[in-house]
Amino acid sequence: MIGVMVFVFLGLLILAVPVGHVLMIASGAAVISQGMLPLSIIAQQMFNQTQSFPMLALPFFILAGSLMMSGRLGDHLIGFAKMLVQRYRGGLASVSVVGSAVFGGVSGSAVADATALGSMLIPWQKREGYPGGFVAANNAASAMIAILIPPSIPLILYSLVSGVSVAALFVAGVLPGVLITVGFVMICNISARLRGFPLHREPFDWAAFRHVGLRALPALALPVLILVLLRFGFATPTEVSVLATIYAMAAGVLIYRDLTLDRVVKAMIQAGVATGVVMLVIMGSAAVGWLMTFAQIPQNFAAWCVETLRHPWAIILAMNVIMLIVGMFIDLPAAILLLGPIFVPLAQTIGLDPLQLGIMMVLNLAVGLFTPPVGTTLFISASIARVPILTVTRELWPFYLFTLAVVLAFSFIPALTLG
Repeated sequence: MIGVMVFVFLGLLILAVPVGHVLMIASGAAVISQGMLPLSIIAQQMFNQTQSFPMLALPFFILAGSLMMSGRLGDHLIGFAKMLVQRYRGGLASVSVVGSAVFGGVSGSAVADATALGSMLIPWQKREGYPGGFVAANNAASAMIAILIPPSIPLILYSLVSGVSVAALFVAGVLPGVLITVGFVMICNISARLRGFPLHREPFDWAAFRHVGLRALPALALPVLILVLLRFGFATPTEVSVLATIYAMAAGVLIYRDLTLDRVVKAMIQAGVATGVVMLVIMGSAAVGWLMTFAQIPQNFAAWCVETLRHPWAIILAMNVIMLIVGMFIDLPAAILLLGPIFVPLAQTIGLDPLQLGIMMVLNLAVGLFTPPVGTTLFISASIARVPILTVTRELWPFYLFTLAVVLAFSFIPALTLG
């Protein structure tokens, strides 16, 4: 049964069938080949997975991000990031990194981050004399910060399959997000010094910076408010997502005064489409996950790893390698929903905290966003910069090295995640 499911799954992926449909068809083929289970079990498992109150946080966080980023707020955030770092070596490239950190606190989506920031910043950076391959690589890699800074859609999905608190995951995601932001800014600075990128030493205008900062403050405050509300138990993740949507609408009406009915309708349509895509993957992965549990794949895999690799450090290293490889070929949401049910029991067997595993998983799979052959942010950034994929990939090696160092640190130093 599992062999049939894997064969159909890989075959349809090679044919470029959407992942949500691949999961449903593969699970259906597995049930038919087994011959004893009713096919209706697939529909039942898909439906059961949607009956989750915490899952309502997904569409509302997506809607809040769409509402905030579709108005003038995006320009204010970019202006804030520019004034913060553009005076330093590599500052114009660092705008993409800092911008990803502040945009991530609004959108929670790496793809939205790479598209919105890339379309605004990459042409400007190229006009200022930066190589197209470098700025595209910088934009593609920096987009991963958006899925670490709260609210993070992948962390919510991991919570769904692991049972770990969304609040704990959001808090744990801040430190790796900040570390990667600082590390990527350093890469931009060192690259600028070694390669002679242009330097713009404009006098710093404190009055203008305060003005831009105040205009960007509502967006900058959103992730802080989310963390406070969740950390101290004032509201559930779903309630916080609704409050974030109300907050975004209030900011558009009362502060920026640019929220129109047309914008609200477009944001709701975008949120609905994005939620539909994610829900399709969630439903398909629920059926696959149930079949794997029925066949005792997670338990057998955990037993095999413990018996074969023996040492916890070796098992953790193998988990990282598997997650990196899977992230290169499967979209991040689907990879989390597929690997979560397998790796959570294994982590419990070797004494690895599921919270630490969640950060490990998101970090590893995020590398796949800017790694060929399926790297989504890589292709988006290369397309915007109008440079070949190979050129962008060659510029990515310092970003890969630093990110992998962070992955290893959070894999083997529990205190970084668990405090």
